[in-house]
Amino acid sequence: MDKLHASIPAHGQIQTLGFLLLDNFTLISMAAAIEPLRMANQLAGRTLYHWVTLSLDGAPVRASDGVLITPDAATSTAPPIDTVIVCGGVGVERSTSREHIVWLKAQARLSRRLGAVCTGSWALARAGLLDGYEASVHWEYMVVMKETFQRVTLTERLFCIDRDRPTASGGTAPLDMMLSLIARDHSKTLSSAISEMFIYDMVRNEQDLQRVPLKHWFGSTQPKLLEIVALMEANLEEPICLDELAVFVLMSRRQLERLFQKHLLCSPSRYYIKLRLTRARQLLKQSSLSIVEVASACGFVSTSHFSRCYREYFGIPPRSERISCVSGPFDAGAGGAATALIDAQGEPTYGSVQT
Repeated sequence: MDKLHASIPAHGQIQTLGFLLLDNFTLISMAAAIEPLRMANQLAGRTLYHWVTLSLDGAPVRASDGVLITPDAATSTAPPIDTVIVCGGVGVERSTSREHIVWLKAQARLSRRLGAVCTGSWALARAGLLDGYEASVHWEYMVVMKETFQRVTLTERLFCIDRDRPTASGGTAPLDMMLSLIARDHSKTLSSAISEMFIYDMVRNEQDLQRVPLKHWFGSTQPKLLEIVALMEANLEEPICLDELAVFVLMSRRQLERLFQKHLLCSPSRYYIKLRLTRARQLLKQSSLSIVEVASACGFVSTSHFSRCYREYFGIPPRSERISCVSGPFDAGAGGAATALIDAQGEPTYGSVQT
């Protein structure tokens, strides 16, 4: 505890956050954003953060699960705020009114930090406040937002902190975002202590991605692509070669490669590698398997080759995932592009050649 207190400056400005509740907002996302602030105050032994819930007129707002929340204030009577977080949920395009947009633009003119959780990024984008920014949103809204707001760079990451625009996807992702912000505002020591109090062992960083179902992107329009990906996902420990995958779906190998390039912008080999390395990262963070065992479970015969591929894709070696889980949630490096397993013909190598 002495180390924790030593990591927090004795005197610092108290930050006030305003959570703007839109109709049908997602309660779990709002709670995941607020609870780390409460625990930061508790562990620090003093007030680091204030927060208030807001609605346009101060009237109660119903969450998507039917719970009715009475906000602390109307937007017109809100206390001075440093950060505004828009809490979205179901049908955010219908819940975002002209009055919301006007108020959000006014906050931007006051140089407030503006963020969002779940689908709240839609409201910020509609107000033009994410133009030129990278932003996260719940995967259900990624396609429509990309089409509607072309000046916004949508990312599949669980959360994104681009300058003064922190945005998080749904569920518990706002918890990870707030832990990251607390680490930046104060210390990694405090952030780690909060995750321990919440028994939150697998803290995710800004490089972790949402798992976006391919069916969401393609629906029933690309049944063969969905079938191939399902085969890949079911065979991570013993990868299937491209020729066999093509035979399974009654396609030529060339047709298979064109299908992936057209719809996923990569070769089937690269996509397969991404699946295997992503699975490896989950095992490293969530299990006690050794690195050798993780490599084997994800279809890599050589541990050294696995480590090299892992470093090229995630920017850090596998062992650093274990270190970051123990010492703090935000020590991991940035991601990259997986390239190491492609041979001269663009296909992964198998068997004795050590994939």
